[in-house]
Amino acid sequence: MARAIMFLGTGSDVGKSIVATAFCRIFKRRGFHVAPFKAQNMSNNSYVTVEGGEIGRAQAVQAEAAGVLPSIHMNPILLKPSTELGSQIILHGEVFGQMDASAYHDFKPGLKKAVMESYDRLVEEYELIVMEGAGSCCEMNLKENDLVNFPMAKAVGAPCILIADIDRGGVFAQIIGTYNLMTRKERGLTLGFLINKFRGDPGLFSSGIEYIEKKTGKPVLGLVPFYKDILIDSEDSVAVQEDKRAFKSVGPGTVNVAVVKLPSISNFTDIEILQREPDVVINYLFRPRELSGEYDCLILPGAKNVMEDAVWLSRTGWKRAIKEFAKAGKRVLGICGGYQLLGERIRDPLGVESNREEVKGIGLLPVTTTLEGQKIVRRVMGMCLQNQKRVSGYEIHMGRSRHTGLDGEPFLKIHPPGDKNAWADGWVLDSGRVAGTYVHGILDSPGFRGEFLNTLRRKKGLKERTSRQGRLARFHQYDRLADHFEAHCDVEKIISRLSD
Repeated sequence: MARAIMFLGTGSDVGKSIVATAFCRIFKRRGFHVAPFKAQNMSNNSYVTVEGGEIGRAQAVQAEAAGVLPSIHMNPILLKPSTELGSQIILHGEVFGQMDASAYHDFKPGLKKAVMESYDRLVEEYELIVMEGAGSCCEMNLKENDLVNFPMAKAVGAPCILIADIDRGGVFAQIIGTYNLMTRKERGLTLGFLINKFRGDPGLFSSGIEYIEKKTGKPVLGLVPFYKDILIDSEDSVAVQEDKRAFKSVGPGTVNVAVVKLPSISNFTDIEILQREPDVVINYLFRPRELSGEYDCLILPGAKNVMEDAVWLSRTGWKRAIKEFAKAGKRVLGICGGYQLLGERIRDPLGVESNREEVKGIGLLPVTTTLEGQKIVRRVMGMCLQNQKRVSGYEIHMGRSRHTGLDGEPFLKIHPPGDKNAWADGWVLDSGRVAGTYVHGILDSPGFRGEFLNTLRRKKGLKERTSRQGRLARFHQYDRLADHFEAHCDVEKIISRLSD
């Protein structure tokens, strides 16, 4: 019988995903055969597994840290918000349906069997399951139908560690308040606490640790300093919210890339690899007036609701600003939803995303998209037809796009791994100056990324560079993350409790 441990949080964005990632790597390095597990995740940042299904990006990252292939059973339920009140439900990697929050809350009890089926599959294959909770583990109005937090821990007898974020303030209220809301059984499952994102001299917090331990009778198992130089994929768009990311200065000595911060932005990790290039500056822009002539390229990222985002682009002036940017000879790239938005029209006859039947796109590419009921989810590889560089990535989209004019040509020629039956993907104008593709992760391919950036460098007279290693470099980052947490947590005590 596999052992399990669960990392719970006092709230959202306290670092549960990162902590689970760190401990997946720590346990792997200690010789455990580890798998991550999150019963239900809410994120528009998803990943395609080897089975061809969708899971949250966080569980894919955790699987990589554990040294195993991501599986749909590591995240059996994925909620992809498409409106303020509704989400697309992904069950065991496939689209199950669309529900608003109230309907889903009532429906959750019926999903427990599916959750346990996935957990049991992992138990058969792995020695240790690293489980992640969601939001606050003690949301009293939601606990009755909770699938993710203490009910999951109770179902499998998993000891729990509660994570708090000291950087946001109120850490004593976070920990002691949450602990006091736990039932007697939940307190019994709780091993102790991990305080995350600490800044300053840890010696000055020793009295704080004593206070927490005295009030709860449970140990503080770690005081983990804030870090900035370890590069781990972010779980969700909180990383690009206006209050989370400062603007970087742009100028003639750097390659300056603007990313439109769409209301339903998804899979923004497509762009994170560019931030690791030493001469590239990335800024996420929400207002069209922020798009200056100093930017060399604009990227329209993925979107979970292209119908409403198209209306937003027009209403806010972004549509006009993007067309003027392209007219000035600057480069524009759209990925998945961004590709659809660059086209002339988007149709939704089945009401997949909206009650609007049709909206106008930006009109830079002679492409029309129709949203259909069947979702395309697959891994792909191939070649860019403009520069002959190899690419690989994955597709996740409801829309099918077709070109409607004579201008331009296909962007890529792609096929599934192991299958030589290829097809054309995307569309380009003016030798790739305006381009769109359905392939997420296209920029992760070093050859393609290098040529993409060197085209921009040549245009402004900058020295060409060979792109750094592709995403394989992330495995070193998992070791750095594990080193960081091992240095500041009582790992031996945690491991000793796994065998209790």
